[in-house]
Amino acid sequence: MNRIKEVLDEKGIKQTWLADKLGKSYNMVNSYVQNRQQPRLEILYQIAEILGVEVKDLLIEKKDVK
Repeated sequence: MNRIKEVLDEKGIKQTWLADKLGKSYNMVNSYVQNRQQPRLEILYQIAEILGVEVKDLLIEKKDVK
């Protein structure tokens, strides 16, 4: 599980912008945001760098998952 959606919302960033910066399709980024698919680790690091956050800020700790 990831917090990409929450971080995008906090920063006021659109999924289309992130998709463009990553060089990925909107559908792929949307699947990450909706937690239908998890990004590979290297993609997660790219997302963190683009958004100016730590990778850990994009992750949900297992104990927090219900």
